[in-house]
Amino acid sequence: MTTAATRQFTKILVANRGEIACRIIGTLQRLGIRSVAICHALDHRARHARMADEVHAITGETPVAAHLDIAQIVEIARRSGAEAIHPGYGFLSENADFAAAVADAGLVFIGPDAETIRLMGDKITSRRFAETHGVPVAPSAVPTDDLDAFLGDAAAIGFPLLIKAAAGGGGKGMSIVDDRSELADKAALAASEAKRYFADSRIYAERYIAEPRHIEVQVFGDGAGNAVHLIERECSVQRRFQKIIEEAPAVGLSEKLRREIWDAAVRLARAARYRNAGTVEFILAPDGAFYFLEMNTRLQVEHPVTEMVTGLDLVELQLAVAGGASLPSQDDIRTSGHAIECRICAEDPDRDFLPETGRVLRLAEPSTNLARFDSGLVAGQTVSASFDPMLAKLIVHGGTRDEAIARAGEALRETAILGVVTNLDYLARIVGHPAFRDGALHTGFLTEHAAALATPPADDEARTAALLVAFVSSPELRRQVFDVPEPYAAMGGWRN
Repeated sequence: MTTAATRQFTKILVANRGEIACRIIGTLQRLGIRSVAICHALDHRARHARMADEVHAITGETPVAAHLDIAQIVEIARRSGAEAIHPGYGFLSENADFAAAVADAGLVFIGPDAETIRLMGDKITSRRFAETHGVPVAPSAVPTDDLDAFLGDAAAIGFPLLIKAAAGGGGKGMSIVDDRSELADKAALAASEAKRYFADSRIYAERYIAEPRHIEVQVFGDGAGNAVHLIERECSVQRRFQKIIEEAPAVGLSEKLRREIWDAAVRLARAARYRNAGTVEFILAPDGAFYFLEMNTRLQVEHPVTEMVTGLDLVELQLAVAGGASLPSQDDIRTSGHAIECRICAEDPDRDFLPETGRVLRLAEPSTNLARFDSGLVAGQTVSASFDPMLAKLIVHGGTRDEAIARAGEALRETAILGVVTNLDYLARIVGHPAFRDGALHTGFLTEHAAALATPPADDEARTAALLVAFVSSPELRRQVFDVPEPYAAMGGWRN
């Protein structure tokens, strides 16, 4: 979708790193728009820095702090001559103060305005807003200055309960409470986590839905009260409340329920006078009831599955809307087939998904005719503990869900990342599991099938063969083995 509106931007700063920065820069390159990257010293070899037309260094007490420095990033955009800033996801993408600072600097923030981010980014105010506009919300209790009153209101909902951070996301500040005896302690722990992660200790409680599904709807708004949906996504396969595999469309919804969920999402976006890309998330109970969860005021990690089934480039659509173009009509948004995304992370599934670090010695991507591989990785890159452990995303499309599952399995088997522990094999076991193929999904799927998904006993012969193949095919691995560092290389052939 190329429009005159997108061409008004000649240079855009991407306020992010890793695969999402690479993905945004790729669209900018295709549209002939110059890109400006920001880069901490830790990322000096990163792919996004190599792809961009310009690279500007950012500094801070930590790498994350550098990426959260609003004044520094806005000044780089101004100095570089960028007309707009795309925040990607994470970091400052849902920070209302950042959106306001970008606008105050005379630049375009490619996302909703600061007021909308404040409204929808706060879990408590957004729930109230959703309920006011007829979007179903699960029974909940909101804290007041009276802690005892809050605990009493929460207990009155009934157990189990879910305690959540008002300003949170990604499973941080979230806890399941099974009975009254643990309510006070878990509420205090959730508030402490919320304060640590989001600088906001407010929490709330809502009814916990056993074995729910996580369904979300991609929406776009024009800021004038018009909005469209780009169907729904299934995000039920999660570990520690964080998504790991996503699909579009969702599995096995009736047409009636599907349309009810779409309508609720669009109604909320219109009421909020939402502008640009957003995602309305719902919890779907086993009985078919669905409840508003939150609205993410940014592009989602899992947006590629929507792109696969609609044929639209959502970053391009973001630029068009930010440039004043009209939304596509709902009737013009068509879908085809089924898409699946697998998040490849530097983590160890056998150690409770503990993040891993290391140097990427070998990177083998799946063939392009089989899968889309969104990655910020290059061979030789060091994966540190300073950033989120997600390394790449593997996305496939098929005419049917079964075909997409088969392609996902094949693409995962083609992919290799050596030098750092990843969840690649774990993902392959998930998509190959009979319950996954049958669509028996819920947010506890990984826990329910933990035994079947665990790493099988080591096959020494297969491991040796794999290492030999990697060794023969990787100059980097051979260099690691045979290159002798100084001063030992200068000592001659003697042995002690």
